Amino acid sequence: MKKLLSLLLLAALPALAQVTVGEPWVRATVAAQKATGAFMTLTSTQGAKLVGVSSPAAGVVEVHEMKMVDDVMRMRQITALELPAGKPVKLSPGGYHLMLLELKQPLKAGATVPLTLEIENAQKVRSKIVVEAPVKPLSTAAMQH
Repeated sequence: MKKLLSLLLLAALPALAQVTVGEPWVRATVAAQKATGAFMTLTSTQGAKLVGVSSPAAGVVEVHEMKMVDDVMRMRQITALELPAGKPVKLSPGGYHLMLLELKQPLKAGATVPLTLEIENAQKVRSKIVVEAPVKPLSTAAMQH
């Protein structure tokens, strides 16, 4: 019985998408600022989706995309971000990114922000990944958002 249970558990493992998070960071804020961006690279071993994000530092966290529409750069919330198998998906200023809204306090460079990513695999099974993202100072490169 124990051996059968072990085999069943091993058989279930491939159903869970393995997602790695590379180079997470959050843009620092100024005193009255109530929103900022979070960025990282997500790579999944199997097809999956980023379907939700939360953080104790913000009242709301949304997944956004920026793209050109009729020669105007537009930002909009998306309900899910596709993570194709084996292909890194970069969340960066000017592209896909996370928006931390209703910030509970200013975010200073050098601090860290916990983010909980909710991933859904092809079988609709959801799992969570907790990330500690360092806060980086405002800079010219980061201000493209």
